[in-house]
Amino acid sequence: MLLKNLRPVSKEHNGKDTIDIRIQDGKISEIGKSLKAEKGEDAHDFEGAYVSPGWMDMHIHLREPGYEHKETIKTGCAAAAFGGFTAVACMPNTQPATHTRDVVEYIIKKGNETPVDVHPIGCVTKDRAGKSIAEMGDMKDGGAVAFSDDGDPVYDSQVMRVALEYSSMLGMPIINHEEDLALSRPGHMNEGRVSTRLGLDGTPSIAEETMIARDILLAEYTGGHIHVAHISTKGAVDLVREGKKKGINVTTEVCAHHFDLTDEEIEKQKFNTNFKMHPPLRTQEDVDAMIEGLVDGTIDVICTDHAPHAIEEKEVEFIYAPNGIIGLETAWSISNMRLFKTKKLDLQQLVEKLCYSPRKILNLEVPALEEGAQANLTFFNTDEEWTFDPKNVRSKSKNSPYLNKKLTGRAVGIFNRGELVINELR
Repeated sequence: MLLKNLRPVSKEHNGKDTIDIRIQDGKISEIGKSLKAEKGEDAHDFEGAYVSPGWMDMHIHLREPGYEHKETIKTGCAAAAFGGFTAVACMPNTQPATHTRDVVEYIIKKGNETPVDVHPIGCVTKDRAGKSIAEMGDMKDGGAVAFSDDGDPVYDSQVMRVALEYSSMLGMPIINHEEDLALSRPGHMNEGRVSTRLGLDGTPSIAEETMIARDILLAEYTGGHIHVAHISTKGAVDLVREGKKKGINVTTEVCAHHFDLTDEEIEKQKFNTNFKMHPPLRTQEDVDAMIEGLVDGTIDVICTDHAPHAIEEKEVEFIYAPNGIIGLETAWSISNMRLFKTKKLDLQQLVEKLCYSPRKILNLEVPALEEGAQANLTFFNTDEEWTFDPKNVRSKSKNSPYLNKKLTGRAVGIFNRGELVINELR
């Protein structure tokens, strides 16, 4: 296969050159200019689109096993490919919970049927109940890449201490859903002026920040690696920034919607439940802090927290709707519009957040854009205007705040596991 007229973006390339890439047996066999297709070789002209090592979303929910009415591994990976991701790490709030090696291996086996690498995250505690540590070592041997009880925090400090000690011996991170439940429940949105005006119970920013402060201190004490999931408040970014300055092993991620949307959307959109997620949409000050954290390196990763829900689950009163939105298909467009087009980050910096950093945190091999490497590639543009029409949703669910919105920049395809996927708009 010959892929023509691509502008490479990687640690070594800034997207200003144009190259052709020849692939043989799933490997990059040649990189050059004006390469000619050989006999029997498929040629694909990308007309100046960018190419980078394949992106990874390290925080998604594939729902399988147990909640296949929301998403399956197959449909979730189709959404990932449409969003430009060649790899995902999936959270363990499945049924049964991903707390044993057999469930880890089941997810990997199902993922092997897709062009997207699927890396399961195992539970910290059995059944995600927060009481006793799950079989970490066995899950690692089965292919788990990290541990989390996401959907709920590891609430007991002693349990978290033990978890960090065990995971540090395994060289793996604990990814915690940072929420002080006593402060946060039964919040349905961010606690602030908008929630007061709307008469809704709110979740204050301090509920996130107190748990992050605890986990950073525990990581310092144990020497473990704490990864802060879906960070959303200015105070939280400040805490992680200070932790990093002290040399504590703390990393973090931000969802695309948290550096784009604010809690005012809930009022503007008349309680549209596709704007309900957890952590909730925060204030403009928090959005600005997310962008600042990405720019100065405090925030390591851009993710989605892709959380599919069936239509009937979301089409209820706002206070009864489950938290979560899908995000795999729109993450690049939001990142492009809010970070690249505004000149906050350049393409190399964005690829760092989307490709290199998530794999480094999870101790995975980072794909290379060089001859002899396995071809693991994402193709994308920055100028194409398109509409996220429901018919373009590859996820099994359609709970997105960006439905029918005009977006700029699109992932046009991926190549991984010997398979080329071209993302055609429907």
